[in-house]
Amino acid sequence: MTGAGSEGMATHGFPTRAPVELEDRPREQQWLVDTLWGEQAVGIVGGEPKCGKSILAMDLAVAVAAGVPCLRHFTPNRPGPVLMFAAEDAGHLVRKRLHGIARAAGARFETLDIAVIDVPTLRLDHPDDRRRLQQTVQRIVPRLLILDPLVRLHGVDENAVADVAPILGFLRDIQRRFETAVLLVHHARKSGATRPGQALRGSSELHAWGDSNLYLRRRDRQTLMTVEHRAARGLDDIEIELGEDGEEPSFRLRQPPPAGAAPQTETPERRILNALAEANSPLSQRQIRERAATRNKTVGAVLQRLVREGRIRHDAEGRYSLAASQSENAAPAAKASGPHIARFPVPATHD
Repeated sequence: MTGAGSEGMATHGFPTRAPVELEDRPREQQWLVDTLWGEQAVGIVGGEPKCGKSILAMDLAVAVAAGVPCLRHFTPNRPGPVLMFAAEDAGHLVRKRLHGIARAAGARFETLDIAVIDVPTLRLDHPDDRRRLQQTVQRIVPRLLILDPLVRLHGVDENAVADVAPILGFLRDIQRRFETAVLLVHHARKSGATRPGQALRGSSELHAWGDSNLYLRRRDRQTLMTVEHRAARGLDDIEIELGEDGEEPSFRLRQPPPAGAAPQTETPERRILNALAEANSPLSQRQIRERAATRNKTVGAVLQRLVREGRIRHDAEGRYSLAASQSENAAPAAKASGPHIARFPVPATHD
């Protein structure tokens, strides 16, 4: 007798299960932090240098460790220990940052359930360091493991799949073996990629690896966060800002999305109009392409159409700006473009 659910009768090969026999998790068990990071998900917090990736990763750490909302909005489920390694920050800087975030989040810094790995270097391409990291994870049993940043954790060629894949495979093995989420902080290139994950530095394996990915990017004086999941709908262009609670920076949502609102994807036209609305002076096509994160061919076609429709102006120097009627309606139009973005200035951040 054979069949999908014949696990108990199998004598050779791999065990199998029928679909109905597979684990069924309710919604509250699918998220480590609701709609932001999946339960036991591996993934990347990515972005260009100096856009606040480390601050966002530490905000997630405080949320999971203390059971407080990440970015003062996203609720953690089943809080627990966090294990982290900050390769670029000295201990006193990690302490100061975590203290500032805990204060802003209303968590007790003295009781944060965060274990900081206290070594000068940790190399994921060295067998001995891998073994020690596994032993540390086994001892701490974290709900979340944070490694920041990836570039300081190896000496391999990030562009070579054969070099990157074993590192990612090792971290996936840690996730499965110890049932913990894994977060890598990683740099992105300045790019006009249509999808933020395509701008991550190195092999495309990094983008494909993540179950949950958070991408930060700067647009003029704004910081925007895009949320991407393998098995759930993502969130587009959430604007975050630095709070002014305490001495150290901490992020929060500038304007939380309405409860129950479905994520919406911005069209290239919306992104281009928003880029022009946010600019203080006319923009070249290259500047528009970079700010709208849209392919050059698409930008050119949309600009030509908008000029024909009289919605934007094209001056003698080849630069573009909103027509007068569009400028008057720019702010309402930007707010109406989707429930997950608000357009306000944000001060400069640190990586």
